[in-house]
Amino acid sequence: MPSRSPRRSARAPFPSAAEPPPGLFPAREDLVRLLAVICIAAAAAAACSVLNRRPEPFCDSPQSPDDYADGTDSCQPCPLNGRCVDGELECVQGFKRQDKACIEDGLLSQTANKISELLQLWICNQHARALCGQPAEILFQQHDVSNAIDELLSKTPAGLTEAGIQLVKTRVLESSQDFFDTTFTSNKVKVFKCPELVAELHMPLACRVRQWISRNTICVATFCILLAALLWILWIIYRRRALSNRAEQIYEQVCEILEDNAINAKIDNSNCEPWVVTSWLRDHLLVPRERKNAFLWKKVEELILEDSRIDQYPKVIKGESKVVYEWQASGSLSAKIKKVQGARVKSRTGGGAIKFAEEMGACLVEVREQGSCDLIREERSKAKLTSSD
Repeated sequence: MPSRSPRRSARAPFPSAAEPPPGLFPAREDLVRLLAVICIAAAAAAACSVLNRRPEPFCDSPQSPDDYADGTDSCQPCPLNGRCVDGELECVQGFKRQDKACIEDGLLSQTANKISELLQLWICNQHARALCGQPAEILFQQHDVSNAIDELLSKTPAGLTEAGIQLVKTRVLESSQDFFDTTFTSNKVKVFKCPELVAELHMPLACRVRQWISRNTICVATFCILLAALLWILWIIYRRRALSNRAEQIYEQVCEILEDNAINAKIDNSNCEPWVVTSWLRDHLLVPRERKNAFLWKKVEELILEDSRIDQYPKVIKGESKVVYEWQASGSLSAKIKKVQGARVKSRTGGGAIKFAEEMGACLVEVREQGSCDLIREERSKAKLTSSD
């Protein structure tokens, strides 16, 4: 039998169901072009809607808060501190527009702070005057404070409108309630007064000192007495020291006068006496004002009595008994002391210790020799007097 060829192989092949037919979807380049067109159309539509849309107007400023109760779907509510007329927003004085709101520009705050400081100063000064015993008011009612604010605003040119003045006044009243102490009178009226501690700071310095002294009278009196006693003691010490220094100065002058007088008396053909009357010497050395001070000359007399070179004895002069001073030391001791001091200065300035010692020795030898010569002369004069007797 002849073989049969299979029919399935003789049929034409059919397309597979998993593969889409060609040309069913657009190409990739066509999809990109389509998306670009859609984006451009959407952007154009959005731009047109924004440009053609008008801003939502502001609702006119209400006469009362209930005017917005009907709804504000077709307009925006007028912001605080703003005035809206025919859909337009205008901020009151002291505020500036920022987007859809009115913000403060600083003028109102500065003016309100300045008025508050002036008001506090005025009320606290009144209280301080009352604390110092002067006639002044302490309690102020609210209408008094309001009148004071109006007066201060009239004296402070800030260029504010009526609305700005009302805002400033409201803020000053609010700050006053926070700063001042509030109390009630017997008629249940609310009043303001400056705090006590703040009022004391506004008191004048003289008033503070006077009140402090009145509160501490015993302590102040005790301090004044002790201070006066201390000053008196210091004055006495200073006066005594000054008199002592003056007495030493006069004593040195007395020594110089007596020494010179004794030297002049030893000169031949000299009518000078070796002694000097005490009262004459006192009147010569003391000025008239110092003569009234008995302590000064008494101090000088004490220094003279302590000096062994000066002899004091009574002497009858012109029929009156006088006390006289006489220089008993031989030679001019002051000249020799000055010579020794000069030698000491020379030794310090470069003369040397050896030269200083030599000068000192020579000076001392000279003093001793002259003293011995003076003693011999005195003995000879006494011997002559006894032989003549």
